[in-house]
Amino acid sequence: NMFHKSISIMISLGIILTISAIVLAPVLGHIFVGYDQVLFNLTTYAFKLFSFSFLFTGLNIFSSSFFTALNNGVISAIISFTRTLVFQMIAILVLPLLLQTDGIWLSNVFAEAGALIVSLTFILIERKGYNY
Repeated sequence: NMFHKSISIMISLGIILTISAIVLAPVLGHIFVGYDQVLFNLTTYAFKLFSFSFLFTGLNIFSSSFFTALNNGVISAIISFTRTLVFQMIAILVLPLLLQTDGIWLSNVFAEAGALIVSLTFILIERKGYNY
């Protein structure tokens, strides 16, 4: 069953990428901004927060591509549009008010999580029609 294998791979890779990003944040920070300790600390901290979006990104991209492959461009477009514009704008506008600077770094995490809810909703609604 290709659908279930793909979901398993996306979840596994999301977890691996998130853990790798958290562990490697200091190394990557040093490569790009190692010349400034304050900027290095900020970059490392921000990347660790941002890395949690990797848990959801693969599933959202897969869901959009999945519906494109099923010739359902409307659902694919809705997932992509909410992911890249609607939830991202809401998160960028609201989260800094609630969480200050952390809200900026976490905005992508919240946008991807919101898009995942949309993706899962469509997957559950459409599963009987497409038999996956």
